[in-house]
Amino acid sequence: MLTKFRAFWKKRAALCEAGVVLHPEATIVNMRRSECIRIGAFTHIRGQLLTFSHGGEIHIGEYCYIGEQSKLWSAGHIHIGDRVLIAHAVTILDNLTHPLSASARHNQYRNIISNGHPKTMNLDEQPVEIGDDVWIGCMSVILRGVTIGQGAIIGAGSVVTRSIPPWTIVAGNPAKIVRELTQAERG
Repeated sequence: MLTKFRAFWKKRAALCEAGVVLHPEATIVNMRRSECIRIGAFTHIRGQLLTFSHGGEIHIGEYCYIGEQSKLWSAGHIHIGDRVLIAHAVTILDNLTHPLSASARHNQYRNIISNGHPKTMNLDEQPVEIGDDVWIGCMSVILRGVTIGQGAIIGAGSVVTRSIPPWTIVAGNPAKIVRELTQAERG
């Protein structure tokens, strides 16, 4: 069953390199072309990857892990480096998901339930960049416009609203630097 599932997604929703595993609980909702979601070799996906119909790209490096109930929603661009571990129930957004204006939000909702996702809209997209060897703890939220530097660790339940330097541990809401990783911890 897993083989059929992977074959379906390889052809229709994402470009997957050798050794990619899309677990049964994984979902890929690609409202664009298959090349808009690229998954690197030996990566395991248990969460949801979603691109909006008006835009969005998700590129995931090699040997990554996307945990159960995690959601990566792109209307612009989300780039994840190599060897990144994303625990369960993490949310990564490169957009606002809805307009700020109440009337525009209501009109967007009515349009979606009547006609599906619109082909044009402005959700103030800003790219999310996650460097190599990053670890994102469970139930964290990474918001639009954030860059997480190589080797950084995001503590469980953190809300990342600003860019994070490489080789640091952050935690909290909003996430703040707890400490830098030692040279031995960077290995």
